[in-house]
Parts: sequence; C-alpha cells; structure tokens
Amino acid sequence: MSTNKLTKDYIQKLMERVQNLYLEDDLPWIIGYSGGKDSTATLQLVWHSIALLSYEKRFKKDIHVISTDTLVEQPIVCSWVNKSLKLMVKAAKEQKMPIIPHRLTPKIKDSYWVNLIGNGYPAPRQGFRWCTSRLKINPSNDFILNMVKGHGETILLLGTRKAESAARAASMQKHEENRIRQWLSPNSSLPNSWVFTPIEDWSNDEVWFYLLQYKNPWGVNNKDLLAMYRGASQDNECPLVVDTSTPSCGNSRFGCWVCTLVEKDKSMEAMIQNDSEKIWLTPLLDLRNEIGNVDENGKIDDYKHRDFRRKDGSIKINFRNGRTIRGPYLKPWREYLLRRLLEIQQTVESSAPSGFNIQPLITDEELREIRRIWVLEKHEFDDSLPIIYQEVTGQPYPYLNDLPHGAFGLAEWNLIKELCGDNYVYLELQSSLLDIEQRAQGKIRRTSLLNELEQVIKRCIYADEDDAIAYMSKKNHQSEMDFSDFEEGQEIE
Repeated sequence: MSTNKLTKDYIQKLMERVQNLYLEDDLPWIIGYSGGKDSTATLQLVWHSIALLSYEKRFKKDIHVISTDTLVEQPIVCSWVNKSLKLMVKAAKEQKMPIIPHRLTPKIKDSYWVNLIGNGYPAPRQGFRWCTSRLKINPSNDFILNMVKGHGETILLLGTRKAESAARAASMQKHEENRIRQWLSPNSSLPNSWVFTPIEDWSNDEVWFYLLQYKNPWGVNNKDLLAMYRGASQDNECPLVVDTSTPSCGNSRFGCWVCTLVEKDKSMEAMIQNDSEKIWLTPLLDLRNEIGNVDENGKIDDYKHRDFRRKDGSIKINFRNGRTIRGPYLKPWREYLLRRLLEIQQTVESSAPSGFNIQPLITDEELREIRRIWVLEKHEFDDSLPIIYQEVTGQPYPYLNDLPHGAFGLAEWNLIKELCGDNYVYLELQSSLLDIEQRAQGKIRRTSLLNELEQVIKRCIYADEDDAIAYMSKKNHQSEMDFSDFEEGQEIE
C-alpha cells in the first residue's frame, strides 16, 4: 500500500465522513487513547474534523477520550500519556472543542500488585492470563456501559487497523459483515455500542506519514512520539517512510513494564540500550525478569515459590510429571516481592531525570489493600507489611490504624513459627485457628465461626506435598483421575 494514498483529497473525504457520522445522531462518542501511534492518529483525525464544524454543530454531543492506566504502565509511555491528557484538557477549552479526556484505572482489588503480592496470584502466563481483563478491559468497559445506561447507545472510535495482523484483519472483516449502517460495526462484547474505525485501511507507514504531515491539535510534537518508538526498536531505526519498501517502526509495542506474557520486554531493553539517559529503568527491567524468570522450556520458573495447594485448598496433580499443579505464592515470596518493589521505587525516584514526573510504582491504596488481605484474609497476624515498609523507606508506615488491633502480634507469630519449624502448613493451621477464634471473641453471633474453622482445617489437612500426592493417589484410581492438560497457574481461582 503506497503512502501516496493519503492525498489531501483522501484526507478531506475521510474528515467529511467523520463529520457526517458525528452529525447523524446524538449518541456520545468514546475514543480509545493509549498514547500510541494508531490511537493518536485516530484522535487527531477526529479533532481536526470536528474543529471545522460551526460552533453550534460542534457541540452537538460530547466526545469522551478514555485512556486506561493499568498502574504498571511503562514509565516513559505513562508520562507521555498523562502529559497528553493534561494538554487535551487545556486545548479543548481554548479551542472550544467538545472533547473530555478521562484517565481510567482498575479497581484497587483488581490491581496488579494487589493480586500478585496480596492474593499471591502467580505471574500472568498464557495458561493463566488474569491481568488483561482486570487491568485493561474492565475499566474501559465499565465506562462504556455507564454511557450506554445514560444514553441508550454509544459509538466507540478505535485505532485498530487491518494491517496490524492477519487475525486482526479477519476479525474486522467479520464485523464489517454485520454493520447495521455504513462504517459502524457492532461491539461483540458490549451491547448497544457501535465501533467506528476510521483508519482501518491504513498501513503502518501511512499512520506515520499522517502524524508527521499534520500538526497535532492538542500540542504534543508527533516527532517526539516517533522518537519514543525509535527508542523502543531493537535496531534503533524508525525511519521517515517514503514508500512501501521502507521499513516501519510500527510494530514496536508498549505495555505494562511487569508483563510476563512475553519472554522478554524487548521495548524496554531497547530503550535502555539506545539511550543512556534511560538507564534508570534498569531496576524495573530486572524485577520484571525476576518475576518472569523462565526455565529451559520457556515457562515461568516459580514452582518453588508457590503453594502445593490451590487457593481453595484443593489438590490437582499433573500426571505427566507427578507433581502438583501449584497455587498461590507463599508468604516469603510475597514479602520478598514487596520489599524489592519498594526498594526499586526508592531507587527510580532518586535516579529518574530531573523534572520527570514518575508516578509511584505501587500506590498507598494498593499497600493498604495488600495489608488487609495478609492480616484479615490470610491471618498473617505478624503484620509484616508495615515492618517491611519502614525498613525500606526509613519512615513509619502511615496507615497503622487502618486495621483493628488483635490480641496477637509479631512475638506470638515468631513463637508459633518456632514450634512449627519449616512446615508452613502447620504454621498456617495454628495461626489461622488462633486468629479466627480471637477475632470472634466478644461477638454475640458466632454462627460463622465453625464454618471458618472447618475451612481452615480442610485446607491444612495435608502435612506437605508428598502427603497430598500420596493421599490423592490412594483415593483415586488413575482412570478416574483428572488428565486435563493444565498450564501451571491455571484455575487458581
């Protein structure tokens, strides 16, 4: 596909299409913005198109720009997006545009660190991809559904393109066949929302051609965006495209800096390699590699850090190797990851370039929720989070009074730990039973107490992994056993 396709006449006709769709009805528009090239081109095209309308027509309805911050976004990209959203607010007001930017974030209970460190969910992998829906899909879907509730329907504008991949092209072609009116496809996952993809037929080269030929209306320099893509390219090349034979940097990918769904974070590696000023990102890359450390088979090697039981205490055996299909991270590894994260946060805050606005790697709200899970749900009454926080930061933990004070603390925990030795199942059994009974003291209604105690006993019925495997082997004949080919970490919930 030649970049000559994007002539002034072509752009003019495309802008007229945008204007006509905008004026056809009163349904609010929602534009997905990630800060990348495709969403930038889409928003820029819409902005220029609507700006040409008269003031009265321009404010026919609102245009919402939504950007989902997973709270673990790559810091360089996160800073770019946050700066862009602030500029959009200012530019929309000055230019009298009906554009309303929104920064969306996951619910605290759904955040990455609350689930990884708090609940102990193992690092996301292809067999257990728990992160995408919680961090990305749910926040935007919640926003869209609220718009649908208020207006009956809504139109979602996306920068998806057929040239991204064969699978994407096939998916878009399928949706085209179900278009109820020209250019609008039904949203397969959200009822009463329709999808408009104005740059669906553009190539990577054409996207860059457009961004570099047409001025960004909210005030960022698209050449800086190009430089960011170039910096994330392994070969440090992202040339100005002149024809279809020129390679493009359009395949550079940005995402969560903790992402373990790929074996290596090539974009962050390239940024550090290509720009000495970004060496401060190295600790983040190191932690990501530690969480996603892979074995010789290319699978995440965290078996020793995980409980031999599932979250509910059940046991599943992988009959290919005779091992248990492991569950959540154990207490020592969760505490280690928290300590490492806080240490790295201290490091990057002090080493990031002057004036660079880096948001916390973990928020206070996430720390508070992690502590609540550890103390109240996992009955870890040693309450180690404030201790780790003070040891790393040198400051007292500021939310000590969040949780009710129990009768037991670190001294009692250490005593039970000494009595139980290295057997963490016994430690969990004793500490949980004591904590549940202690917290029930003084309650008039104790109907749930026996159920809680029973659940703990059932969960801790096996002395260790060998005991669990022996019991399961004796209980079940092999023909009756579950031969499902589970990926370790799957179905932990």
